[in-house]
Amino acid sequence: MERRDKTNLRRGRVTIEGRLDLHGMTQAEAHRRLFTFLARARDDGRRTVLVITGKGSRLEGGEGVLRRAVPRWLNEAPVRDWIKGFSYAARQHGGEGALYVLLKRRRP
Repeated sequence: MERRDKTNLRRGRVTIEGRLDLHGMTQAEAHRRLFTFLARARDDGRRTVLVITGKGSRLEGGEGVLRRAVPRWLNEAPVRDWIKGFSYAARQHGGEGALYVLLKRRRP
């Protein structure tokens, strides 16, 4: 990812063209929905989307299952070929409970 893109993401200076909220889903359901959402967003020509994972239960001192799993899923084929990069969202967009995903332009 380019330095300018990283800076803009860190500061929350992005135009969010789609969002997906995975709260309350099982891992299997969330994985399926994420894959479908990103494929559709890419087909529609969207460039920046927000994926909300939630922060998880802090009661037991751990982080959420989806918060930990989504970055791993973004690095798996074929999704990793669709994205330019991803980063935790700025505070106003959910902070560590959400991710900005930058999609590559679809080649004809």
